[in-house]
Amino acid sequence: MTNSVKTKLKAGKSSVGTFLGMNNPDVSEQLARLGFDWLVFDVEHGVFTIPDVQRMMQSMSAMPDCVPLVRVPINEPVYFKWGLDVGARGVVVPWVNSKEDALRAVQFSKYPPEGLRGCGPRRASRYGAEIIEYVRRANDDVLVILQIETQEAVEKIDETLSVAGIDVAFIGPDDLSLNLGSFQQRTHPKFKAAAARVLEACKAHGVAAGIYCNENNINDAISQGFQFCALNDDDTFLTMGARACLQRVNGWTH
Repeated sequence: MTNSVKTKLKAGKSSVGTFLGMNNPDVSEQLARLGFDWLVFDVEHGVFTIPDVQRMMQSMSAMPDCVPLVRVPINEPVYFKWGLDVGARGVVVPWVNSKEDALRAVQFSKYPPEGLRGCGPRRASRYGAEIIEYVRRANDDVLVILQIETQEAVEKIDETLSVAGIDVAFIGPDDLSLNLGSFQQRTHPKFKAAAARVLEACKAHGVAAGIYCNENNINDAISQGFQFCALNDDDTFLTMGARACLQRVNGWTH
């Protein structure tokens, strides 16, 4: 099955998903039903083990149009294997600051001769029943998403994106703004200049630009040219929904 998110991005379309940090398969099942293009299981900051991620992916199997992705905790090969072998269709890689970091991420995501990924795709290949077909298409199917989170990463963005096999350069706005000395100030000149530089480099190298958004700024981000846009996360949706309901209770104050 073709990775529908990769198809959208290559066609120049926007793609919207969200991040998950809650360790419960009901969460992934319900969010997948809503129409998100993708869900990221956040093994960097969430409370997941790889078996947890597998169970949550299984809960969304009835919604094949919602693509499961994994954010690995660090740019090391074992985490890529764990995430991809249980069925992730792409990897979000944090803290990519250089061409060397990007090359490692691509190599760990792809089988030889394009990469160094070890072969053991258990659930991804239907427990071996479709291993030949899976290995044949995996390198083209898997999304490689690099996070741009530091001033160094912005300064080296052109050489980083010169690496073949990158699909998305994704700005982590909290880490990037913190690194720039303007935490959570997306309208700060330093942050705006950094975002513009990433966008420009993405266009030059044929890579989709991505960024984490909320409901108030996602349309602006898409109009600027960002294609791979995260809309909030499960924690935020829970808080927003509960708060909105509480505020409708007569006489309730907090």
